[in-house]
Amino acid sequence: MKSSVHPIIKRYVPFVKGIAGTFGSNCEVVLHDFSDLNHSIVAIENGHVTGRDSNSSMTDHSLQQVKAGNTQKDTINYSGKGADGRTIKSTTMFIRDDNDKVVGCLCINFDATEFAIAKKALAELLDFGEDATPKDESSKKINDVLKEVVQTKIDEIGKPVAYLNKDEKVKIVNQLDGQGVFLIKGAIDYVADILCVSRYTIYNYLDETREDK
Repeated sequence: MKSSVHPIIKRYVPFVKGIAGTFGSNCEVVLHDFSDLNHSIVAIENGHVTGRDSNSSMTDHSLQQVKAGNTQKDTINYSGKGADGRTIKSTTMFIRDDNDKVVGCLCINFDATEFAIAKKALAELLDFGEDATPKDESSKKINDVLKEVVQTKIDEIGKPVAYLNKDEKVKIVNQLDGQGVFLIKGAIDYVADILCVSRYTIYNYLDETREDK
């Protein structure tokens, strides 16, 4: 670390190692002191992401912001490219002194290349094609309104279906029953499929909730 660093900037030095350690080697974290823009880096972890070290300068994007005085708002989740073409997701957060003067910034540059590749691979893997049809014929009869009502109840719980426990599934079934959803032909099978349970389990849930009414 440089010998002459703004005291407020010094307080952020531990954050650099902590953030980088949390998110792993794909996450570069850099702390800058604006007192010397040509040698602004105070601390850096995982510099291989952008190919920099403590003697390097700021990225062109951040340097242009500072020189233009565009430091009123932090820049969160902007995209860029590394020198070797890698996909970089970045965030720049400005640090201010007690007089609200910008004295430095904390930057996070995340190499998202591997995730972009994985996303593409998953999209191709999950592409069933236009001609694909569900095996369960009853699902074809479910209208869009029913789908929306069921999804709304799941969203209200705030969890992916895979993480729902029995009580939460019973609650969803009870609410759907109250709205008359199960009067729709094929609704039992549809809800069972969405909640990843058998149709007989749905009947059991209905028995439980109706007994309490």
